[in-house]
Amino acid sequence: MKNLNGEQFRVLLESGANALYNRKAEVDSMNVFPVPDGDTGTNMSLTIQNGIEEVKKSGSTDLFTISKVFSRGLLMGARGNSGVILSQIFRGLSKYVKDNALTTLSANDFTEALMAGARLAYKAVMKPTEGTILTVLRESAEYGQIYMAEHPEAGVEELFAYVDEEAHASLQRTPELLSVLKEAGCIDSGGFGYTIILDGFVSALKGEPVSREDHPSMMNQEEVLSGYRVEAILPINEEGKAKYDEIRLRKQLSQFGSDIGVFDGGDEICVSLRTIAPGEVISLVQRYGEFKKVQIEALKEGLRASLVDGFNQTTQEEKEYGIIAVAAGSGLAKLFKDYQVDYVISGGQTMNPATEDFVKAIAKVNAHKIFLLPNNSNIILAAKQAAEVTKDKEVVVIESKSILQGISACLIFNPNENLSHNTEAMKEAIANVKSGSITYAVKDTTMDGKEIHAGDYMGIFDKEIVSISKDRLESVLGLLKNLIDEDSEIVTIICGEDSNEEEIKQIKTFLDENYELDLDVQQGNQPVYSYLIGVE
Repeated sequence: MKNLNGEQFRVLLESGANALYNRKAEVDSMNVFPVPDGDTGTNMSLTIQNGIEEVKKSGSTDLFTISKVFSRGLLMGARGNSGVILSQIFRGLSKYVKDNALTTLSANDFTEALMAGARLAYKAVMKPTEGTILTVLRESAEYGQIYMAEHPEAGVEELFAYVDEEAHASLQRTPELLSVLKEAGCIDSGGFGYTIILDGFVSALKGEPVSREDHPSMMNQEEVLSGYRVEAILPINEEGKAKYDEIRLRKQLSQFGSDIGVFDGGDEICVSLRTIAPGEVISLVQRYGEFKKVQIEALKEGLRASLVDGFNQTTQEEKEYGIIAVAAGSGLAKLFKDYQVDYVISGGQTMNPATEDFVKAIAKVNAHKIFLLPNNSNIILAAKQAAEVTKDKEVVVIESKSILQGISACLIFNPNENLSHNTEAMKEAIANVKSGSITYAVKDTTMDGKEIHAGDYMGIFDKEIVSISKDRLESVLGLLKNLIDEDSEIVTIICGEDSNEEEIKQIKTFLDENYELDLDVQQGNQPVYSYLIGVE
């Protein structure tokens, strides 16, 4: 096949997206860090699926239109660093199609378009690291250019068969370029995801496009996205008050869906989640009282109006500044709102918000200048993309990499100062915070010479695992010893949904006996991470 038209290009894209969807769990498991929120495959799959959905909505068979809407879909749906990089690849391809007014794609067009995507992807990352998806993308595109120079008459099938082969070879070399991969004995997860997409392209070009495999055992956030959004507001009756516990309710709801929100308004609660079983959700929630409002909408249709957005909220007055933060857990959301945050995007470690989530939040905050606090290194690029596509407001991304950094930025913010002063002050504030976290390992591995076994509790300081133990308290104390030095003055501990009072008492006793510090303990109710710890 010499050239691909728009319809053939669409089949190619869908086959690549389906191939990744079917193997996303493999990609997730390839994450180097043995934490329970390994999500590279899920992020990349959700990103590319959003592009496919936009193509389907367009109904177009025109190459330019398909490349444009697919690129836009990826841009807005991009989750995590890997998702943002993936969006840039196809942004470059779309730009190449537009600049050259192409109606079909030849093999040579593809090589040039892939290189354009590689260049944009490298530009999107502040400090590009070799041994990642960037390397696999660049090297495979370069080899494609060499192949076309040597085989100018090659068709699209021959080109992609070669590019795919070279991408896999590049992927196998990633451990030699990135020591952390070599030590852990694995290849780069983002690069792995990219090769799977190319595998799907090759299958489509052979006339065997990959179909999406849906099995009950595979149901996760992605399947839920094609299910329902259930939202309900209900006053709590006396019987309901006696047995109502927010953490318990969240755990019960987690059996039926994801993206769970439980909002306590005192005498009434609001529940929100994505699910494929709305009936079970309704049956569960109605144990606490009679419904005031219920809304069930097919997600593929989109919600017309959210009950959550209107629950216990008043219309914002127009103002100069607004702050948007990312956090998971009702306690963290409340904490941020207490600290001047206007809108909290649900997510973080357990589910990276997409670019579009930021764009929608920006639109809801009635302010001329808006600060974004991603509070996770894997969310910064998506926040930056949102800032880039927003034209009617001045948006500044404060590159907070943890919840504690985000809180420090909020505390230093002064609405009476100008934008430049606040930006610098908030950047300085996050730089002065040492952040740590406690979670558990999901697999056996070796990192920094330390043996880690599934089920071990890990104390993580920045991106380094500094304490490992079967006993969670021991791991917490080990982390604190690494975080605290002679200049430390304040320790902030945010407790997750699985923390317990006795353990917190022991932590307080340890700090009182060994250090002269101010201690602030907050209930965050965040999942996955038992404790988030900040030291200033």
